[in-house]
Amino acid sequence: MTETPSALFVCVHNAGRSQMAAGFLRELSGGAVEVRSAGSLPADSINPIAVEAMREVGIDITAESPKVLTTDAVRDSDVVITMGCGDACPVFPGKRYEDWELDDPAGQGIDAVRPIRDEIEQRIRGLLASLGIEPTR
Repeated sequence: MTETPSALFVCVHNAGRSQMAAGFLRELSGGAVEVRSAGSLPADSINPIAVEAMREVGIDITAESPKVLTTDAVRDSDVVITMGCGDACPVFPGKRYEDWELDDPAGQGIDAVRPIRDEIEQRIRGLLASLGIEPTR
């Protein structure tokens, strides 16, 4: 691993799950992890319900926008976490991959998105522990 570990979150639209995960990792790592997110078929904008759910826990992801998944983003990341992107994510030997099975918040209301958000937070805390990084809160 590099001096500053890096993580890439990948889902299809890069509008919900991967954006929430990136927001949690940025916040909880306090800058100790380089954070990327991307989508195999990025949406035009972030899911407003995901933005609202993150705002409820004090994390602002309104400045983010969906980005297209590139081979360079995968190559430059130490950990690649996929969330339902299937075979769209390029695989490089020796890279750490995880697949997080999470419900898609697309088209769901805030009551359905909160448990997804909370599960993502717990998984981010586990990721930080595996990287030897203490969460900032």
